[in-house]
Amino acid sequence: MVGIDDVARHAGVSTATVSRALSGNGHVSPATRLKVEASAGELGYVVSSTASSLASGRMKNIGVVVPFLDRWFFSSVVEGAQKSLLKNGYDLTLFSLTGGGGERRSVFEHFLLRQRVDAVIAISLELTATEVATLHALHKPLVGVGGPIEGVRTLTIDDVSVARLATEHLLALGHTRIAHIGGNEDVDRDFHLPTNRRVGYELALRAAGITPAAELFMPADFTMGSGYQAAKQLLSSVHDRPTAVFAASDEMAIGVILAARDLGLVVPRDVSVIGIDDHELADFFGLTTIAQFPQAQGEKAVEILLDQLRPGQNELTDLNTPMPFELLVRSTTARPGE
Repeated sequence: MVGIDDVARHAGVSTATVSRALSGNGHVSPATRLKVEASAGELGYVVSSTASSLASGRMKNIGVVVPFLDRWFFSSVVEGAQKSLLKNGYDLTLFSLTGGGGERRSVFEHFLLRQRVDAVIAISLELTATEVATLHALHKPLVGVGGPIEGVRTLTIDDVSVARLATEHLLALGHTRIAHIGGNEDVDRDFHLPTNRRVGYELALRAAGITPAAELFMPADFTMGSGYQAAKQLLSSVHDRPTAVFAASDEMAIGVILAARDLGLVVPRDVSVIGIDDHELADFFGLTTIAQFPQAQGEKAVEILLDQLRPGQNELTDLNTPMPFELLVRSTTARPGE
């Protein structure tokens, strides 16, 4: 079996240099790193994960914690993180908190505290001061995705501005009776995303001189089915029916499109529809949406983690990193009656 000494002799460097070059820990010139990698590849040398972890004190494993696994947004963030971690030689251990508060306590009080992960990415979870302090005390780097967490490097989307942009698009087309399908109490938890999106919607209306109407808001749970049911209630009335619907997620917006079809309405002639996410089905449905690039969020979270695990590589000065979003106009929005 080929060992690290064989690679060192083949590359003409020390075993310590081979270890640094293949582990990514410590400084090695780019030329030397390439030479060592070429020698390892030619000889068929594979780094022992056990030996590497004993030498470095690291498992090359990152814990990723998500509130749900069955939602496209969360799975897309995880996919982006996983691709980036694999590229950098790290494994990923996924923890889903679908079981509620008791499961969350178990994850943060037991599983993440064991020496099985080097760092943690928390997606759309507003970590408590105790959870943050515990991880920091164990010197486990931590990155949050979804909103600001005190003392933690985070990636955030300005959900108020995202919702304003979506609503302003409908207003610019000439719509004045705009309904909003947002989150119900069950999903308005960490970072209060549904509330912030409703705030942005109402701010845009008020800025246009329109008083938000309570009857034009319907709560749902960010699924297609709930968007469908909410839209059925909003669009069933012939009188005072909204000419446009802003849904707080693409999945709910797709539910609106399907409900409109079943009611005999034509999108966008009878009702315009806009969502948020740029879901993988958005283009198929011609859905106008606000893209928030979840895979890029996962990739950026890994970049920030590596900055903490390998100081000096990607020096970041601010705790919070705003993430971009973009209006994508497709075929589900138009001027009223067009």
